[in-house]
Amino acid sequence: MTATPRPDWTPRLLALDIDGTLLAWVEDAGATYETIAPRLQRAIDRAWEAGAHVVLSSGRSAHGMTRIADLLSLKGQPADQPLWIVASNGAVIVRYTVGGEPEVVHEETFDAGPAVRAILAEHPTARMAVEERGLGYRVTTPFPEGELTGEMILTDVDELVADPVSRVIVRDPDATAEDFLSLTSRLGLHGTDYVVGWTAWLDLSPVGVSKASGLEHVCAALGLTAADVLAIGDGRNDVEMLAWAGRGVAMGQAVEEVRAAADDVTATVHDEGAAVEIERWFG
Repeated sequence: MTATPRPDWTPRLLALDIDGTLLAWVEDAGATYETIAPRLQRAIDRAWEAGAHVVLSSGRSAHGMTRIADLLSLKGQPADQPLWIVASNGAVIVRYTVGGEPEVVHEETFDAGPAVRAILAEHPTARMAVEERGLGYRVTTPFPEGELTGEMILTDVDELVADPVSRVIVRDPDATAEDFLSLTSRLGLHGTDYVVGWTAWLDLSPVGVSKASGLEHVCAALGLTAADVLAIGDGRNDVEMLAWAGRGVAMGQAVEEVRAAADDVTATVHDEGAAVEIERWFG
């Protein structure tokens, strides 16, 4: 954990995870309720009205995040000052005006072929997905209902990773989270491993890319630094972001690895932990 900010500190940027932070999980469904609790909406509105930047930071694709930005419906957002969105665990940075189309301003890609083939050698039934921007995902096998946004376009694995990509999603309904944690350690793969719902889900991304690196890009554009950031998240893909931010806060349901990376732990998503933390600074 890093030091808690001094008492007179006020966040100038809120970096907010989506699933498990802004949105609560649906019990045993592997998906989240696409609604933002009124208390949390009011807290975010107060931060926005006080001049803080609000940045959504997620493992979701950019198009999978825009409807959440629409749900936030931040009051008085100037048309010439689109929201910043950190998508695909930091690999894709977009600007977005509510109701419009996301504009990609930065993207990191990598050759995922070797990693994908190494995983398939041990998990031959694993499903793979790569974003097809604006449409949905190219997938080797359809994913369970509700886990991906947009269309699922069946694609041969060699074609899937023929060109550099920003992220590969690996999903094996027959494996466990522990199986994937062991797999990444054993194969020495670069990537971020985290659990969605009750089963195994692994994101592979470019070396050095994380939500923290994506937020660094946003801060540089805004003339801010990590010290100005309040970051809130609950997953293993939030670890770098929570450790990097001036104040990183883990949600109450986060696993110990995530809690250990944070400066503090708030209430669970079902107890509106993100609102509790934001109200501390924008009461």
